[in-house]
Amino acid sequence: MNRNSKLGLWLLVFFVSLGAQDQTAPKFKFDPEWPKPLPNKWKLGGVTGLAVDKDDNVWVLNRPNDLTDIELEAELTPPLADCCVRPPSMIHIDKNGNVIGSFDAPQGHGMAVDSKGFVYIGQNTVRKYDPKTGKVVAEVPRAPETETGGTAGAVEPTVPKHVPGRGSAGPVAGFLTPPGGRGPSANPTREAAIAAFRAKYPPTTPMIVGGLEEIRLDEPARELYAADSYLGGRVMVFDLDTFKFKRGWGAYGHALSEISTNDADRAYTPGGSMPKEFRGHLTLNISNDGLVYAADRNANRIHVTTKQGKFVKEFILAPMTGVGGSTGGVMFSPDKQQRLLYISDLTNNHIWFLNREDGKVVGQMGSMGENGGQFFGLHMIAVDSKGNIYTGEVFAGERVQRFVPVR
Repeated sequence: MNRNSKLGLWLLVFFVSLGAQDQTAPKFKFDPEWPKPLPNKWKLGGVTGLAVDKDDNVWVLNRPNDLTDIELEAELTPPLADCCVRPPSMIHIDKNGNVIGSFDAPQGHGMAVDSKGFVYIGQNTVRKYDPKTGKVVAEVPRAPETETGGTAGAVEPTVPKHVPGRGSAGPVAGFLTPPGGRGPSANPTREAAIAAFRAKYPPTTPMIVGGLEEIRLDEPARELYAADSYLGGRVMVFDLDTFKFKRGWGAYGHALSEISTNDADRAYTPGGSMPKEFRGHLTLNISNDGLVYAADRNANRIHVTTKQGKFVKEFILAPMTGVGGSTGGVMFSPDKQQRLLYISDLTNNHIWFLNREDGKVVGQMGSMGENGGQFFGLHMIAVDSKGNIYTGEVFAGERVQRFVPVR
C-alpha cells in the first residue's frame, strides 16, 4: 500500500463544533487499522466495559450472549459457515490492535484495571480477577437477593446454558418494547414485593444491591467507587484492599439515609424538571482535582460532588433526549487540568465535549450509522495517555473503535 493510499484510510470523523467556544473543541480521526480482526473466528457482542491499562493497552468487556444463531454457525458440528464463534467476555488488545490476552468471566457491566493488572468487573457486585488465570480473587459484599425476586447468587440468572450454534434474541431484546408503553403495568402483588424488599434493604444498605453500572479506582486513596443500580443508582465507595464499605450518596449529594424509596421522586419527562433522585443507569469518574462526576443517563444530567459526596453543581445535556438518555460514560481530556469532559451518548450517538468548569457544550463528534467512525449504540468510552479515544458499542454496533487526535 502506498503512502497516499494509506493516508486516505484515515477518515476524518464527522465533527460539529457548537457555540462561541468552538475553537477550543478537539478534533479526531477515525483509525481504521485498530483493532485488527479478532482471532479464532470470534465476533464481539455488545461492549459493556472498556478500560485502558498503565501500558495503554485496552481491555474490552463484551456480552457474547448478544450474538444470534446466524452469527454462531461456526460453532456447529459440522460448521455451517466460516464464522462465527462466541468470544471470551474479556479481551485484551494492545496499542497495535492485536489481541494479547483474554479470559472468559461471566459477562457483566462496567470494569476497571489497577496498576498491577488486576481486572475488576461489575456483575451483581464487583469481582476482582487475576488476568492470567481468570480466577476471582475477591468480591465486594452484595445483597443475597434481587428486588424483582430470586437470588443474586447467579451472575447471569436469565441467561440459558450455552448451546453450540444457539444464540439469543439479539442485542436489543428487552430494551425496545412493543406499543403500549415502557415498563410493567400496575401489579399490586409485585408492588408489595418491591416495598417489602426496600424495607428489608433500605438505601443505607452498606453493600451492592442490584446490578453494577460503573467501577472506578482511586488507587492513591486506596478506594474503589462503584455505581450500583439500586433506587435509580447510588455512588458507593469501598476500601480497595479490604472491600469494606466506607460511604455513599445519591443525587444532589443526598446521604444514603436521605435517598427516597418513592419512585415518584425518580419520575422524569425529557425536557422537564430534574427528578429529586437519580433516574437510572448511573456512571461516574473521578477527576485529578478530586471531584466525582456522576452521569445520570436516564435524566440527561451530570452531578458533580466532592469525594465525600458534597454536591457542587449539575450539568444538563441534550435534555429533550428520551429512551436511553444522553449522559453515558464520563471521561476527561488528557491535559493535566482535564479541561474537558468527554461524554458518550447512547441515544444520539455522539461524543459530547463539555467545558469541565461550567458544563457548556463546546463540540460533538460522531453520528448514528454503521460506517467506521460512526456509532450505533455508543455505550463505553476510554482515553489513553496519548489522548486517543476508544469507544465500545452495543445494539447493532458491537465493536470497539479508536480515534486519534488531530494536532
